[in-house]
Amino acid sequence: MRDTVTPTHCPYCALQCGMNLTPAPDGRAVEVSERADFPVNRGALCGKGRTAPAVLSSSVRLTSPLVRSEGGALVPASWEEALARVAEGLGRTRAEYGADAVGVFGGGGLTNEKAYGLGKFARVVLGTSQIDYNGRFCMSSAAAAGGKAFGLDRGLPFPLEDVPRTGCVILVGSNPAETMPPSLRYFTELRENGGTLIVVDPRRTKTAEQADLHLAPRPGTDLALALGLLHLVVAEGRTDEAYIRERTSGWEETRAAAMAHWPEYVERITGVPVPELREAVRMFCEPEAAMVLTARGPEQQSKGTDTVGAWINLCLATGRAGRPLSGYGCLTGQGNGQGGREHGQKADQLPGYRKLTDPAARAHVAEVWGVDPDSLPGPGRSAYELLDALGTDIRSLLLMGSNPVVSAPRAAHVEERIRSLDFLAVCDVVLSETAALADVVLPVTQWAEETGTTTNLEGRVLLRRRAITPPEGVRSDLEVMHELAARLGGDRNLEKGFPTDPEEVFEELRRASAGGPADYSGITYRRLAEENGVFWPCPAPTDGPLDAGGPGTGTETGADPRGAGAPAPRPGAGPGVHPGTPRLFLDRFATEDGRARFVPVSHRAVAEEPDDEYPVLLTTGRVVAQYQSGAQTRRVDELNAAAPGPFVELHPRLAERLGAAEGDPVAVVSRRGRAVAPARITTAIRPDTVFMPFHWAGEGRANTLTNPALDPTSRMPEFKACAVRLETVEAGRGGRGRAG
Repeated sequence: MRDTVTPTHCPYCALQCGMNLTPAPDGRAVEVSERADFPVNRGALCGKGRTAPAVLSSSVRLTSPLVRSEGGALVPASWEEALARVAEGLGRTRAEYGADAVGVFGGGGLTNEKAYGLGKFARVVLGTSQIDYNGRFCMSSAAAAGGKAFGLDRGLPFPLEDVPRTGCVILVGSNPAETMPPSLRYFTELRENGGTLIVVDPRRTKTAEQADLHLAPRPGTDLALALGLLHLVVAEGRTDEAYIRERTSGWEETRAAAMAHWPEYVERITGVPVPELREAVRMFCEPEAAMVLTARGPEQQSKGTDTVGAWINLCLATGRAGRPLSGYGCLTGQGNGQGGREHGQKADQLPGYRKLTDPAARAHVAEVWGVDPDSLPGPGRSAYELLDALGTDIRSLLLMGSNPVVSAPRAAHVEERIRSLDFLAVCDVVLSETAALADVVLPVTQWAEETGTTTNLEGRVLLRRRAITPPEGVRSDLEVMHELAARLGGDRNLEKGFPTDPEEVFEELRRASAGGPADYSGITYRRLAEENGVFWPCPAPTDGPLDAGGPGTGTETGADPRGAGAPAPRPGAGPGVHPGTPRLFLDRFATEDGRARFVPVSHRAVAEEPDDEYPVLLTTGRVVAQYQSGAQTRRVDELNAAAPGPFVELHPRLAERLGAAEGDPVAVVSRRGRAVAPARITTAIRPDTVFMPFHWAGEGRANTLTNPALDPTSRMPEFKACAVRLETVEAGRGGRGRAG
């Protein structure tokens, strides 16, 4: 019916903005309208959200399986033929080289049901340990640091609605004005309420223009900056000694490490003047409440875990964690980057955010799955290490919802490794640059064509609803896993463990997550629909069956056993239902003793410092009209008109030395390759730094240049800083100028 309105959520970033979908007259397309009842975006949508239905068009997306012909081209095929080829390709590799010769690579845009199913499929059907996902490139450093400090990682430990009510926010390496525009209102309201905003970014971004104070450190020096601020907090007597004594451990070692980073030393490292450091400390410490929020800037570094840890230490030393309207939080990037790793896509984790190396966790999940715990493989390679092993240790790959040919660091090398595979199967909505290299491409449903859950940056579990029927020839990822389990499981009837109904999958996910750090067992589809989402952890009632999770049943569970104090029941949640946990750590932290842990860290240089041959630093990021690898947004005319292609942002002084004018093609060269894009000359960037967005393939592919040096804890690559040189380019000829 034309007047049927489906409330659902945007397919893009981790805000997961609410929207309403109304079928267009043809019954295939949908129209987007405002959904003011969802509290995160309150009706506001960015251009990507407004134009999301364009990717539903059959002229844009895949509508038939494709297989590689003998002549080398991808040609349409039946589902039966395509699935048979995938099963044969993966099965042959497993039989000839062993289970770990088969890899699985997932995506942070998959629903919780798909992410859960993919982790189970890898470990139960394929028996491989080699599974990871592109969310490793998103917030893994923040997750590692949060786990060390608090015992639990969730993007934001409080809802976004708390941001305008605090006294000061330090926003580190984030540009929400372009990456998640509807969230900018929270920072605008913060300032309207008398609070202050400090933005830390090498570029004067649209977000930095809104700030009360903009600190512009050299890329890769955020760790030194945080240590310098903590030094000043101690030197100026601004520590909260009672809080440190009562709610933390490890302060003395951390204090000693910070005192080795005196302001003038930090100024030399970062380029941030000492008076600005002192002003930042004053602004942060004077209000009763304050927050630090980080994003990819400090996290996508070979020392990202330590860098985030230093910002957490600043919060702990000033008593700004586990208190109302205060704390550290991470602004997650991908739509389901949070839920995607909570339920089994990540190399070292099982559903419920359990550790794969924990015998009790293995036993619990194995019981839910109906398998022997000893049959579950151990941890595998992290994302980049998995991609780097393609064609050698890993001979075949099943890939869902990712485009590493554009998004991975050292992308030309990753593309080469993908091309060297014996077999590649890709499930995707569009023919991405990675899918174009596959032996089999399976067209799968997308956001408006399927029901499923996602978990946004606040830890709010949400229900996306199906609004339209997918085109004939398109199936869901759940159906793909079901069919492949039947073909690869022999006579074990493994397909029974892979239902195609998303709610049935979610019910199993609830059981698998029960008692884990990310406990979803008290969440049901009915609650998600009635309550506009539920924050995890949300355990099920302890005195009734697991499915008694709807409003009005069970027994009140009180405070979460991991230290996340439960709030008062939400409207609609009956007296026996856990209300979910919007705010973590108010009573205690999720550590064994309930105390937050200081982790002492010290500054160290980026993995690749500039030198005479490569004298400039490159940093990368996003623009407002494109998303991630651009596989979907680059197919939307309105978005391409706003952001038609890559560019190199450089300071006028650097441009003058290079001899480049606005719009001239500029080559950016690193030890890993060369990218060419038009110059965009601006004083909004440091003279020693250039910036490239990473949404495009071809000669402007920024990730051709980036450094895969890995953080030792999170295994995050160093996307945000690598040494490059610049060359001007004449049409059809080599460089004619060079700058550094």
